[in-house]
Amino acid sequence: MENLDVMVLRTLRDWRFAGRRALLTTVVRTWGSSPRPVGSIMALAEDGAVVGSVSGGCIEDDLIARYSRAHGAPGEMPSGPPALVKYGITADEAHRFGLPCGGTLELLLEYDPDAASLATLVEALEQGRLMQRTVSLADGAVRLAEAGAPAELMVNDRELVNTFGPEYRMLLIGAGQLAEYLSTMAKFSGFAVTLCDPRAEYRTAWSTPGVAISTEMPDDAVLAFKPDRRSCVVALTHDPKLDDLALLEALQSEAFYVGAIGSRRNAQARRERMIEHFDQTEASLARLRGPIGIYIGSKTPPEIAVSVMAEILAVKNSVTLPREIDVAVAKAAAGG
Repeated sequence: MENLDVMVLRTLRDWRFAGRRALLTTVVRTWGSSPRPVGSIMALAEDGAVVGSVSGGCIEDDLIARYSRAHGAPGEMPSGPPALVKYGITADEAHRFGLPCGGTLELLLEYDPDAASLATLVEALEQGRLMQRTVSLADGAVRLAEAGAPAELMVNDRELVNTFGPEYRMLLIGAGQLAEYLSTMAKFSGFAVTLCDPRAEYRTAWSTPGVAISTEMPDDAVLAFKPDRRSCVVALTHDPKLDDLALLEALQSEAFYVGAIGSRRNAQARRERMIEHFDQTEASLARLRGPIGIYIGSKTPPEIAVSVMAEILAVKNSVTLPREIDVAVAKAAAGG
C-alpha cells in the first residue's frame, strides 16, 4: 500500500481533472481521545466515493449523507470558502459518531479543491519533496511551498498550514523469507520498499510485488538510496561482506532506523569488527540496532518480521519502548 496521504491527494486530483465535484477533509483539532490524528485527510466525491479516513467510519457516513448523492442521500455539496465542523461535542454525539468517550474532533472541509494545485503537490511528493500547503480560510486559496523540515499542522482564524512528506522508505539488504514478510508489512504500513541483493541465487525466488530490486553491492545501494529522515535500512543477510559496509554507509545518513538481524553474540561480534577494522567507536555505532525487533518470543520468519516491524514503527513514531521488551535484555533475563 502506498503512502495514504499521497493516495488521497492523487485520487482527489484525478476526480477534479475529470470534472467531478469533491471535497477535501482535514482533521485540524482533537480533544480527548480521537480515532485519527491531527493532519489526517479524506476526500469525498459527489457520488459518495471516499478515499482516506478521519474516524472509524461513522463520521465518514455522516459526511457522505450531508455532502453527496450516494444511495439516495439528500446531501448536496456546497460551494464557497472552506468550512469548519465539529463532531462529538456532547456525549450523545460522541456515541453516535463512534468516538471514544469524551472524544471531539474538528474538521476543515474544502469544496472543489483546484486540480492544478493538487497536481503540483502530488508531483512534488512523488519526487520525494517535503511540501507545505497553506489554505486561506476566507476564500480557499492555496499556496504551496517546499518545506525545510516536517511540522505539525497549524490552524488559526486566517489559514491552515499542513505539511505533507514523501513516503517513508525501507531498504532491505538480503532477499529471503524474512525479507518477503518484512517488505509486505512495510508496504501495508505505507513504506516504499527497495530490496538489495547482489546474489542472483537468492533473488530468483523473490515473489513480493511492488518492491524495487537493486543488484548492486549493498554499500553502493545505500548510497544510491540516499537515506533521509523518513528512511530505514535493515540488513538481513547474516553475511558481514554484505551487511557491514552497508550499515556503515547507512549510519552516516539521516536514516531514522539502522539495524541488522542476528543474535546477541553476532551483534556484539559485528560491533567489535567495525571498531577493529573500520575505525569505528562505541559513539559512532550508538545508532546501530541489533539484535533488532522487540521481544515476543518469535522463532519463525513471519513472527520475527512482526517483531522487527513493530520496533521500526515505534522508532518512527518516537515511542520509547520499555527495556523489558528489548531482545537482548529480555533474553538475558530469561537466561537464553
